[in-house]
Amino acid sequence: MIKEIPYNEYIKEVHSQLIRGVFLTTKAGDRINTMVIGWGGLTFFWNRPIFLVPVRKSRYTHELLEKSGEFTVSIPMGRDMQKALSFCGTKSGRDYDKFKECKLTAVPGRYVDVPVIGECNLHYECRVVYKQDMDPATLNEEINQRFYPNYHTFYYGEILGCYLTE
Repeated sequence: MIKEIPYNEYIKEVHSQLIRGVFLTTKAGDRINTMVIGWGGLTFFWNRPIFLVPVRKSRYTHELLEKSGEFTVSIPMGRDMQKALSFCGTKSGRDYDKFKECKLTAVPGRYVDVPVIGECNLHYECRVVYKQDMDPATLNEEINQRFYPNYHTFYYGEILGCYLTE
């Protein structure tokens, strides 16, 4: 069963799970990959709901996202998916089929040509409306020293659909 919900109905739960990791999935052609993000968030820009996701340029997901311009975020609210989160957060989709390795179900998206993860129960489907590469020259020095030298591209995805699944 699918229940459409407002994008911000579970904002506290999204923030709480984001710190522990959520699945960011994208697809280009027949290549699908999911990775784990622990940063990002829900916001509102240009009169539309936005899911902001940072992806390092070195990631396989970055390569696919640059081609597709679409992504989904699947959140395992109240579900123990730590093993899958750990695997998908440490292994590259260039080397592994993460869906096969973690027995994840790629459920076709409803609004974009990118699947959601069937084992999760909260999903956001997004189309990139803006992206910005980080400029190290404008970054706080303490943050720069602590988290980099591999910089992110920030993708602002308009939330086209947000829903719960059982």
